[in-house]
Amino acid sequence: MKIGVSGASGHLGKAVISELLQRAGGHEAVAITRTPETASAPAEGRFGDYNSPESLAKAYAGLDRLLIITTIDPEPGKRGAQNVAAIDAAVNAGVKHIVFMSAVGTRQEEEPARGASYWRGEQHLIATAPAWTILRINFYAEAFVQLAQAALNQGVLAGLAENRAAFVARDDVAAAAAGILIGDGHAGAIYNATGPERLSGAERAGLIAEITGRPLPFRVITEAQLRAGLTQAGLPAGAVNIVTGIQASFAAGAFDIVTGDVERLGGRPLRPLREVLAAALKFPSA
Repeated sequence: MKIGVSGASGHLGKAVISELLQRAGGHEAVAITRTPETASAPAEGRFGDYNSPESLAKAYAGLDRLLIITTIDPEPGKRGAQNVAAIDAAVNAGVKHIVFMSAVGTRQEEEPARGASYWRGEQHLIATAPAWTILRINFYAEAFVQLAQAALNQGVLAGLAENRAAFVARDDVAAAAAGILIGDGHAGAIYNATGPERLSGAERAGLIAEITGRPLPFRVITEAQLRAGLTQAGLPAGAVNIVTGIQASFAAGAFDIVTGDVERLGGRPLRPLREVLAAALKFPSA
C-alpha cells in the first residue's frame, strides 16, 4: 500500500512520515512537499504545491491513501481554496481513501472566521471522496509553549475569558494520523485529537509557575485590549486577526473537549501538557 502525506515539510507532516516509517505493514511512504529533496529516506519525495493543482495531480498519482495537511496561509479564502484543490486532485488521481486534517469545533462559518476553511474542506471531502476520514485537532501543546514563554516575559497569562482546553502534543497527533492511514475501519469517521485533560486559564498559569518557579497570574482581558497589545507588539493586521480569532475560540469553548481518540488510534499513552511544558521551559537555577 502506497501512503502519501501532503504538506510533509511541516512539523506535523515530518512527524507523520516518521511514524509511518517506524511502523510495520509493508506500506510505502510518500512525502509530498514543495521541497521533496528534504524527504527522510526511505520515504519517496514528490513535489506538490497547494497553489499549483497540476503539481498535485502528479504528486498524488498511484497513491492508495493520502493525508492532506492544510497550510497556515492567513489570506481569507486562500486556505479553503487550497483544501478544495487538493481534494479534487486526489479524487481525480484515483486515491482510494483521503484523510483530512481539520480543527476541533469546526462548523459552518464564513470567511475570515478561523474555521471557515476547515468547514469548506470537510464538506467538499464528504461530497466527493470515495472514502474519507477527518481528524480534528485541538490546540497544540507546542503552540501553548510559545504563549507560555510570552506570558513569562510579560508577567501575566491573558485570555478573553476563563476557559478550558485539552492541549495535545503534535507527535501524538502524528501517531493518530499514522494509525488511521495504515489501519482499517476508519472510513466515514470524524475523530477529535485532544489531550488527556482540560485545563482552565488559571490552571495553565499555575502549571507554568510550578514548572518555572516564577509567579504567573491569569488575567481576563477584552478583545480590544488584546488587539491593542498585539498591535503594539508589532504584529501585522493579518496576524492580529488570527491570534484574536484563536483566543475567541478558546473563550467560546472550542477546545474544551477530551476524547480517547488519539490514544486509541496512536496506540500509546498521551503526553500531558505538563510534560511538554517542562521539556520546553527553563527550570530555575539551583
